[in-house]
Amino acid sequence: MTLTVEVSSLSLNDVHRFLKLEKLSNASFTDFLSLETLSDFEQQDLLRIRNDFDRYLSAGKISEGLVKFLTIAPLMRLAGFYDVPIRLTMEDSIAIAVEDEDRRITGRMDILAINSPQSNIAPPFWVLVMETKNSAVEVGEGLPQLLTYAFKSLDQQPSVWGLVTNGLRYQFVYLKRDEQPIYQSMPLLNLNESPGATELLQVFKAICKLPNFQ
Repeated sequence: MTLTVEVSSLSLNDVHRFLKLEKLSNASFTDFLSLETLSDFEQQDLLRIRNDFDRYLSAGKISEGLVKFLTIAPLMRLAGFYDVPIRLTMEDSIAIAVEDEDRRITGRMDILAINSPQSNIAPPFWVLVMETKNSAVEVGEGLPQLLTYAFKSLDQQPSVWGLVTNGLRYQFVYLKRDEQPIYQSMPLLNLNESPGATELLQVFKAICKLPNFQ
């Protein structure tokens, strides 16, 4: 009998064990991405995003939905994720069969950015998988869900980027298919700190420009 497990109930140790996913030492963004200098327009738009979020955060906890609306949506627009051939989907359901165990992990991804292929033969390339939390939740609590969702893409591509955020803090991870699937965490970025906010938008832009192979 197959046991169905909701991904939100999994701990990080569960994810490591069920998916045979190994964590390597942390890495830097420049190990994988080429970060470009932001234009004056991008810097000004980024400042507006920061100020809008800070105004709401000063008034109290920000819901998960509002985090997407205030930060993720404008950041992705500014980074180019709204342009062809990138396509965004939300609340996509996934199911993963766990090897060597009678388990089936199910859940729903918050946001998925894919690069749609020109040919119907090739599968869509997962550019970025995102998990959002409300502003009162530490980003580490969303890591088991993010890793599980991102892991699904390794069935059809060699690597993928993932992001978990509470609006203020942004944790990117890089997953790669190998003899054993691996992942690395990138430096934690803070939207309310100027260097962190600048690097955040630079990372978004660099991931958006990645080709359909990594």
